[in-house]
Order: sequence, then structure tokens, then C-alpha cells
Amino acid sequence: MLRGFVVIVVLVSVASLFSISSLATADLENERTLAIVKPDGVSGKYISSIKKIILESRFTIQKELTIHLDEDSVTHFYAEHSTKSFFPSLVKYMTSGQVLIMVLEKTNAIADWRALIGPTDARKAKVTHPDTGLLFLLQSSSF
Repeated sequence: MLRGFVVIVVLVSVASLFSISSLATADLENERTLAIVKPDGVSGKYISSIKKIILESRFTIQKELTIHLDEDSVTHFYAEHSTKSFFPSLVKYMTSGQVLIMVLEKTNAIADWRALIGPTDARKAKVTHPDTGLLFLLQSSSF
């Protein structure tokens, strides 16, 4: 089990990160979505296990990048959460170490990825996905 490590799904363009023109440039029947393995997942050396589950779920990893995000990038990326109480902790956490950013592709990628990782709310995920092999929860102590 990969409990306690975070992958987030973001349905925004990652063109600036990967120098690609659009997430929608793939085969017309496929979709692309963004997955980020957060610092605890990277430092815990869970990347191989995470990628194995992704590939077994018939996603392809179109692009990937391991990077240490800076505060400005994180603040911009998570701008929609800037008024929430957890925002400072989120920025601190996301800049605390390297992250792995991946562009995943397959037919119905967005819905399938959301179903695979379960709810992003850790309390909900513990109830709805208690035994899944790909349970990435937000660290309760992080924010």
C-alpha cells in the first residue's frame, strides 16, 4: 500500500512545464491529465510503485519531470486556493522537496485517474478507498 503519499490531479495546461502546445494534442480519442507525486512520495522512493500502478491501469506516461518547485511557481499553480486557511502550509509543503510531474494519457484519462486515486480529501478517501493499492492521501499534518 502507498498510504500517506500524495498524487494530485490538476486539469490545467502544463504547456509551460513541458513545452507542449496543448494537453489535447494527442490522439483525438485520448485525453491527457496531470499527476504530481508530492515531496513525501518522491523522498519515500515510491515512484517505481506509483508508475507501475499507473501503467497497469493502461495509462501512458507521455512526459515526466522531477523538479524542486519554487515558492512563486507553487503560489501561481495553486492560486485558486490562495484564500483558504491551508494555503501557506500547502506552499511550504510543495516547496519542501522534489516532486514528480507526469502527463498521463489514455481514453477517458481524467475520469479514470480520478477514480483510481479516489477523493483528494483524506477523510473521504479513508472511507471510500480503504484497501485500494493506489491510495494517495493528503497528509493530515500538512494542512
